[in-house]
Amino acid sequence: MMSMLYQAYQNHMDLTAPWRTGAAAALRYLNLVPRGASDRTFGRLAAALELISRSSLSYARPDYGIGSVTVGNRELEVTEEVAYATPFGSLLHFRKVDGPEQPRLLLVAPMSGHFATLLRGTVKTLLQDHDVYITDWHNPRDIPRKEGRFGLEDYTDHLIDFLGQLGPRAHMVAICQPSVSALAAAAIMSEDNHPARPASLTLMAGPIDTRIQPTKVNEFAKSKPIKWFEDNLINYVPMQCKGALRQVYPGFVQLTAFVSMNLERHIKQHIDLADHLAKGETAKAEVIKTFYDEYFAVMDLPAEFYIETVRDVFQEHLLPQGMLMHRGRPVNPAAIRRMGLMTVEGEKDDICSIGQTLAAQDLCTGVRTYRKVHHMQAGVGHYGVFSGKRWNNEIYPLLRDFVHVNS
Repeated sequence: MMSMLYQAYQNHMDLTAPWRTGAAAALRYLNLVPRGASDRTFGRLAAALELISRSSLSYARPDYGIGSVTVGNRELEVTEEVAYATPFGSLLHFRKVDGPEQPRLLLVAPMSGHFATLLRGTVKTLLQDHDVYITDWHNPRDIPRKEGRFGLEDYTDHLIDFLGQLGPRAHMVAICQPSVSALAAAAIMSEDNHPARPASLTLMAGPIDTRIQPTKVNEFAKSKPIKWFEDNLINYVPMQCKGALRQVYPGFVQLTAFVSMNLERHIKQHIDLADHLAKGETAKAEVIKTFYDEYFAVMDLPAEFYIETVRDVFQEHLLPQGMLMHRGRPVNPAAIRRMGLMTVEGEKDDICSIGQTLAAQDLCTGVRTYRKVHHMQAGVGHYGVFSGKRWNNEIYPLLRDFVHVNS
C-alpha cells in the first residue's frame, strides 16, 4: 500500500542508523592515526566509511550560513531573526547590524522538496542593497496534525500576512512555483486596498500559464488524472515524527525523482567523491560534500498544497483563465494598479519555459506600461535565473534598479 511506504522507509532508516553512526565513529578514530600521504589503504577505508556515514537523507533545515555581507565599502554582520511565525512557516529576517536603511524585500521561496536554504546565494546577493526577509517554510513531518491543513489558499494567506508584518512599500520577489500565489496575494491586497500591498512584484521563472510551450514537467502533470497523484504519491508521515499521520508528498520520493533525471551524473559525483577522499584531496571532496549536504536535505510537501498546485496550476490553468478562487472570491490580477511588475525568464529553462512567466504581464492589465519590466536572460536554465554568475552580474542589477525605482 503506497500510503505506508513512508513508514517502511523510516523504519528502514532507523534500523540502519547504527551502521551509519558506527561508520562515523570509526572514521573519526581512523583520522587520528598518523599515515603517509601515499598510504592508499587508509585512504580507501576512510572513503568507504565516509560514504557509509553519509548514506541517509536529512529532514532538518541546513544553516543559511550568511555571517556577513559587503554593503558599499563596509563588511556588515548579518543575524537571523524570526520576525513572525506560524506552525507552517517563519518570516525570517536577515538583519544587518548597523546597516543603512534599505528597501524591505520579501523573498518567496518555493515549497518543492528542499528547504528555503537553497536560496542562500540569492539572499546574499539581495542583501547588498535590500533589507531581506524570506519565507522559511517548516517541514510538515514536524508539524502536528492538530495544526490543520495547508493548501494553496493557506500559502497565499501566509504571503498576505507576511507582507502585513513588513508594512507599506515593501517589495515581493517570488522564485518559481510560488509565483502563482504571489500574484494572487498581490491581486487580493490591491483589490482590498491593503495598506501593506507590495510596491513591486517580481516573478522569476514562475508557472503563471503552463499552456505556453509546455515542458516535460508540464506534460507529466497533465498525463495523469489527479487521483493518480493522490493514490501514488501521497503518504502518511511516520509514527516516529511529530507530524505523525499527516498526509504529505514525501521528500525522499521527490528526491528519487530528481536524482533519476540525472542518475549518471549523481553516480559519477559519488565515485569522484570516493576517489578524492582516498587520495586525500580534501578541498575537492569538500565541494561535492557541501553540495550533497544541501541536496540531500529534503522537505515533505503538505498533501493538500501539492495536489491543489498540480490540479489548479498545471492541469486546469485556473489563474490565466480568470477562474482561480481564493476563499470564495475570484482572483483578479487586473486589480493590480499602483505596483511595479517585473518578470524574468531563462532562455534554456526546461522546467518553466519562455512565455509562462511573461504571461503575468498580459494578466495585469491595470499596471501602466512604464511600470512593467520583462527580462529574458540568454544562456541560463531554470536555476540560473536566480543563482550563479549570470544572476549576480546581469539579472540582479536589473532587479535592484527596478526595486529602487518603485520604492
